[in-house]
Amino acid sequence: MARVLIVDDAKFIRMTLKNILKKHDYDIVGEAKNGVEAVRLYEEYQPDLVLMDITMPLMNGVEATKQIMKQNKQAKIIICSAMGQHKVIVSAIEAGALDFIIKPFDENRVLETLHHVL
Repeated sequence: MARVLIVDDAKFIRMTLKNILKKHDYDIVGEAKNGVEAVRLYEEYQPDLVLMDITMPLMNGVEATKQIMKQNKQAKIIICSAMGQHKVIVSAIEAGALDFIIKPFDENRVLETLHHVL
């Protein structure tokens, strides 16, 4: 069972992802509402996978991805982004993210992406 850290400043989005993942036996090890918390929780829990929002307060998802990749070059990070943020998705992939999921979430797409990355 994969251990997942969910990072998004919107509680509703975190809850949506948590519900999808729990239904399919993923273990949610933590939730962060900004990039600073994400980096700290990654260090603490060493999850198998991070679902990372891009636009957040304090530290955005691209910067948090860079920080996590410095800690662990093998980190598996999937970016969660709204439509139309193509440039930002590209910079997240360049920072080390392995894939991305577009909001609003399609449950099958979320699961396919997780299977692909893991």
